[in-house]
Amino acid sequence: MEQRLERVILELADARGPAKSICPSEAARAVDADGWRDLMDQARAVARDLAVRGRVVVTSGGQELSPAGEWRGPIRIRTTKSQTSDASRTDAGRG
Repeated sequence: MEQRLERVILELADARGPAKSICPSEAARAVDADGWRDLMDQARAVARDLAVRGRVVVTSGGQELSPAGEWRGPIRIRTTKSQTSDASRTDAGRG
């Protein structure tokens, strides 16, 4: 389940780009539409692990959270991939 959550978090965050974020509930719902609430703690744990590895940035109230710190309340997840690298990849494929 953790691998599925990780894949979905990265896919959703990458699709939004670094200027926008996702809620962990979006990933949980994508993995299990009926039982998503039961996946919330796991989704937050996966987000923390991804943040430790530098794959995502986790924020709360617009402030970046430390992956090692205590997280309270709602969080948001955004990719660390830059849009310029995505644009370069897209432009390269048009030639």
